Amino acid sequence: MYDVVAVAFNMTKSIYFFSPNDLVLKKGDKVIVETENGLQCGVVKSDIRREKKENLVLPLKRILRIATKMDLLQVEENEKKASKALRDAKKFSKDLNLDMNFVDAYFTFDKNQLVFSFLSDNRVDFRDLAKKLAQKYKTRIELRQIGVRDKAKKIGGLGPCGLFLCCNSFLTDFNSVSINMAKNQFLALNPSKINGICGRLLCCLGYEDDIYTELKKGLPHVGMVADTEMGMGKVVSVDVFKGTYSVDLKEKGIITFSKDKKNGSIE
Repeated sequence: MYDVVAVAFNMTKSIYFFSPNDLVLKKGDKVIVETENGLQCGVVKSDIRREKKENLVLPLKRILRIATKMDLLQVEENEKKASKALRDAKKFSKDLNLDMNFVDAYFTFDKNQLVFSFLSDNRVDFRDLAKKLAQKYKTRIELRQIGVRDKAKKIGGLGPCGLFLCCNSFLTDFNSVSINMAKNQFLALNPSKINGICGRLLCCLGYEDDIYTELKKGLPHVGMVADTEMGMGKVVSVDVFKGTYSVDLKEKGIITFSKDKKNGSIE
């Protein structure tokens, strides 16, 4: 077991575990941490806790210090310069006729790296653009091509439920979502109902999929022919929450059966 603390970064919305390095930390503290890309400023999202080795990427990076006023001024200055760099990148890419829709840009705390995120339907040869940006800003340039789900995660917004987007609020990773999940939950396959603002399937389709799969055990599928004690008939509806299914029996009408009981009841 290791002592760890969760830290989030505004530019990526991702959460990572760091070694507290014997510092007294609490949720909400802004801290300077060491990462593979250099120093960065993050926000503490949890109290210090014990975590299993298998849940961590070792060796753990350290939290160097709680951010000082000077550090926060440096972060503010970096954000202003990154905004200017984003405008320059848009102009340079337009001059080079590159199909790039820029989303954001940020400097690492120590300015060792300037990272841009962009959308494009095609693969982009941005070597000339990277050279121009490196010449102007005298630092290492990274251009990341992201997807529409990543864009929604960065920008945020309201989902069809009326709440703030899950990806922008608390999700740290995108899990696989399939159309079969919508079918499994008896949802109408209407893109306007099952797609998020990013145009992809709603992340929340995966929240209850396992529950529906478990509740469906022992129940027939709608449309199949069921052999009941009152005869054979076509299954016309299923209620997974009550654990019942309705069968259209010839000359008897629609009869409801329970997966736990053999007797049926006339509707």
